[in-house]
Amino acid sequence: MPRWIIQWRPALFMLPMLMLLALFQLAPLVWVLIHSLLDDDAQFSWIHYHDILASPFYRQAFMHSLWISVFSSLIGLIIATIGCASLRHTQGRLRQLLLAFTNMTSNFAGVPLAFAFIIILGFNGMMTLILRRIGWIDDFNLYSSHGLMLIYSYFQIPLAILLLYPAFDVLKDEWAESAGLLGASRSYYWRKIALPVLAPALLGTFIILLANGMGAYATAYALTSGNYNLVTIRIASLVSGDLYLEPNLAASMSVLLVILLTLVACINQWLLKRSYHAE
Repeated sequence: MPRWIIQWRPALFMLPMLMLLALFQLAPLVWVLIHSLLDDDAQFSWIHYHDILASPFYRQAFMHSLWISVFSSLIGLIIATIGCASLRHTQGRLRQLLLAFTNMTSNFAGVPLAFAFIIILGFNGMMTLILRRIGWIDDFNLYSSHGLMLIYSYFQIPLAILLLYPAFDVLKDEWAESAGLLGASRSYYWRKIALPVLAPALLGTFIILLANGMGAYATAYALTSGNYNLVTIRIASLVSGDLYLEPNLAASMSVLLVILLTLVACINQWLLKRSYHAE
């Protein structure tokens, strides 16, 4: 058997995965990119990109999606960091139970999650009625931007915990003990030692959470019935709306969303390189 066949034999096992990648990732992306450059007469044009960037309505959709995604990712990242630090000091079955619960809740999203929040925190939800009766809230509206921020933060937290938890194995208990013996406070240890070591994992997790938030659709649609201006809701309305369909315009919005996430990912890689060089 020729030597080159022996060398490339392991790569043959990658062919099924590469075929799936080409069929379900690359081909749709190329289709979207091509159709984003077609006008209503099937001629190549930048008209759809111009319409999106010139429209305050579409610009608002991008700003809303970016604002909710960034802040819900930060909230989820902060809570997950505290939770992972606590899990490291949890022993036995309790840790396994908490991790199993986190894994389960990370898959609880979409329409069921929105329905659960409506039952609990809707206008006539159980917790809403209790908190209103004791005078803690008066005008909380789950179907507003604040409600979306709450529900987005909820499904970001378990995902962030699952992504961050393995990174905490890098931290050694001896580091905290040595810092304490040298007179460093607990907060100083976290600011100067633990968080810089965890910085690459924190940045990578933030990017994944940001992409997760920007791409969320079912939860936001089920909660607001499509009345809140988000990029994913606008794209869906352009390809399956009741009034008119503009799939090419939806393709242009999708390409802009991909460009935005790619830009954020590039910034993340640049920050990671700087953190590695600093070490």
